[in-house]
Amino acid sequence: MADAFTYPDVQLLIDGVWRPGARGSSMPIVDPATDETIGLLAHAKREDLDAALEAAAKGFEIWRKTSAYTRARIMRKAADIFRSRAEYITWLITREQGKPLAEARIEVLNGADIIDWFAGEAQRTYGQVIPSRAPNVLQTTLRLPVGPVAAFTPWNFPINQLVRKASAALATGCSIIAKAAEETPAAPAELFRAFVDAGVPAGVVNLVYGSPAEISEYLIPHAVIRKISFTGSTPVGKHLASLAGLHMKRATMELGGHSPVIVMADADISAAAKIMVGSKYRNAGQVCVAPTRFLVETPAFGAFLDQFVAGARALKVGNGLEPGVQMGPLANERRIPFLQALIQDAVSKGAELRTGGGRIGNTGNFMEPTVLAHVPLSARIMNEEPFGPVAIVNPVDSLDAALAEGNRLPYALASYAFSRSTANVQRISQELEAGMTTINHVGLALPEVPFGGMKDSGYGTEGGSEAVEPYLVTKFVTTAGV
Repeated sequence: MADAFTYPDVQLLIDGVWRPGARGSSMPIVDPATDETIGLLAHAKREDLDAALEAAAKGFEIWRKTSAYTRARIMRKAADIFRSRAEYITWLITREQGKPLAEARIEVLNGADIIDWFAGEAQRTYGQVIPSRAPNVLQTTLRLPVGPVAAFTPWNFPINQLVRKASAALATGCSIIAKAAEETPAAPAELFRAFVDAGVPAGVVNLVYGSPAEISEYLIPHAVIRKISFTGSTPVGKHLASLAGLHMKRATMELGGHSPVIVMADADISAAAKIMVGSKYRNAGQVCVAPTRFLVETPAFGAFLDQFVAGARALKVGNGLEPGVQMGPLANERRIPFLQALIQDAVSKGAELRTGGGRIGNTGNFMEPTVLAHVPLSARIMNEEPFGPVAIVNPVDSLDAALAEGNRLPYALASYAFSRSTANVQRISQELEAGMTTINHVGLALPEVPFGGMKDSGYGTEGGSEAVEPYLVTKFVTTAGV
């Protein structure tokens, strides 16, 4: 596969046309596994954003009047086109982001499934007929598209995060301006190319890159934009949410996490360790729902820790294009010193470094899968999201203690648990504060299930039947004499 494709220079998509930025500015795109510059990325400036806003306003007027049946048909065609290009897009993701080909392929194929799921939702945005108090009055509600959407997506899942926002917008009749991540621009471009090639009218989907602060602070207050959707860090999300609130814009926020994993002594310890190694080190731990704080009931602590450490040590780390690689590089070089500082801080406070902790080689952003044990609450890593291949494994005396620690932080995105006890499962389901809890397996992020958090991890969902709600407004119509 590696010899079959060429990485492209990436342009902006505005009003159906792929084009450079108005001022011709660009930046290099770097392969995180080789440090090689593999392409150039066009940067949008104010003139480009104005053109995108004008296009989105025009596109919205066309798309909102397009029947739900036609929107769904075009979206399904886009999903088919996207699948037909899966091998190329898989290669692009691995080249620009670093994750192994197998993980990239899952992301691409899941992206096509998400488009299909939302195509079905396009035809299910039902209104109501409300019984009236008078015999000659008809009371109805209509579900109408909210308007042009501004979406901001991160580099860790360049397809997964964008396809949810774009598909929800398209399903409901909205247009969209997406600002995708500069580190991983080619895969999002191919997603939008599939929409364009499927027949989405010019101006309905627009894609820009550039300075995140400049773009967000120009688009969000603009009168054309009626909704925003953001995936990223909690501090940035809070800033953008406040900006949206200042201008009365709807907002969906999928923010940071620090996911707890409760492992009770009655669980299948071997299965739990195996499942969690795969989940923790997926995408080199650069996952907002990555399991991070493992809270293991004391009788099972030693066995779980030993098996988890053995699994982490056995992982093959390398260039994601190479056969058999299970963990690729970090997407950004700056992540390594940040993670090493967290590890050193924890060890200085009494934590035990069971494996890993170091950089691998001098080329690329490779880091060892790392496990810390007996980490005190005073350590930074117990309170800050590591967003990398570092796991914390601590003993707890009881389910009460596990729940208390699991709920201690302001983050409440995803959570995990392993237990054979119905009573434990019931308590965890009800008492563990998180937008998502998966028990005895990993069952998150399917197209048909909710995806979102609570507390400082954001609000709203970008999966399942509720995901279209923020893109719709409810209009009440009452008519007499009918």
